[in-house]
Amino acid sequence: MAGRTKALALLTRDAILASDDRTYEYVEVPEWKGRVRVQSLTGTERDQYDLWLITGKGAKRDVNLINARAKLVVRAVVDEEGKRIFDEADVVPLGRKNAAAVQRIFDVASKMWGLNEEAIEELTADLGNDPSDDSGSA
Repeated sequence: MAGRTKALALLTRDAILASDDRTYEYVEVPEWKGRVRVQSLTGTERDQYDLWLITGKGAKRDVNLINARAKLVVRAVVDEEGKRIFDEADVVPLGRKNAAAVQRIFDVASKMWGLNEEAIEELTADLGNDPSDDSGSA
């Protein structure tokens, strides 16, 4: 039967947990006269990034997008062994770098991570649903 694709195998728990599903992409950064290596995000890392953008507690929570691009670059850029080259202390200095360079890396990382306007809106909408809110409403 021409044109039919073979059905993919049904994955087992062990196969999923053993899979090496991290992906990488190189990004040319002419402003810095070189390139960087961007890695895909794990589910846990994505949750940590989302939490990094939230300020306040309870009903006073909000999304703080100041240096959001630099924060993503810190999490995304790795060396050849897959180790981050930046840490949280580098967010402000990275935020002061050429916006076009930071944006280029942010765009690639965002695409790899599934981070888009819809995801930001979802994060913001979730702030109104405080699971620790004991208002008694069901």
